[in-house]
Amino acid sequence: MKNHFPTELHAKTAKEITEYFSKIDNVNAVLLTCSCARGKATKDSCLDIAILFLPELEQNKRTDIIELWNKEHETNMIYKEFRKVGKFSHVDLEFIDGDFKEDYHEWTSGADEFELAIGNFIAYSVPLYKSDDYYDKLKSIWLPYYSESQRSKRLEMVKMYCLNNLHHIPLYVTNRKYPIAYDKWIKEQLIEILRMPNLYNELIKMMEYKKFESIEHKEKAEQLEILLSQYCKD
Repeated sequence: MKNHFPTELHAKTAKEITEYFSKIDNVNAVLLTCSCARGKATKDSCLDIAILFLPELEQNKRTDIIELWNKEHETNMIYKEFRKVGKFSHVDLEFIDGDFKEDYHEWTSGADEFELAIGNFIAYSVPLYKSDDYYDKLKSIWLPYYSESQRSKRLEMVKMYCLNNLHHIPLYVTNRKYPIAYDKWIKEQLIEILRMPNLYNELIKMMEYKKFESIEHKEKAEQLEILLSQYCKD
């Protein structure tokens, strides 16, 4: 497990969190997520952890667990020590229940986080602690990808909104791969996850401008639309 952590204090802090939550009732799993889980973290990286509940856990019990953690995070010196390791090193801890749902869409709402949530919390996470098989059941439901009917529906929705503000999702839906982010890790996602180095090279060109205030914006938009029609196919 230490291979996931860029420093000893990242590993020590993750162990401290795991031991703390493993003693609390109604915690079904402690999951390492994001860059540490994928082995991409540096000493400056934050430590991303997800605490998994059952969906039916009452809100008051969730609130009690969250409030206790907030006090623990404030008073335990290891977390203050950890913040000194790197530029952005801190504990980024989330509470989830595995009930992944699609959000409502409108023209200006942007992308929802449906695929991101499943990707980071299930597909690319590493369990540090499990009290039962709930996490494994979630993996059996969502991996390697969600149902074909849902994929087709999502793809049609994405096509409809894509020219407005969703150019980043279609490739993942088309290729049955969960994304890890929409605004970073672009090279890793296109080359390592989607296996599309040619598309990455094409997108790099989209970012290169000879003259920013020019007709190039229009030309880039037209080129993006061509790439969309070329790669967003069922």
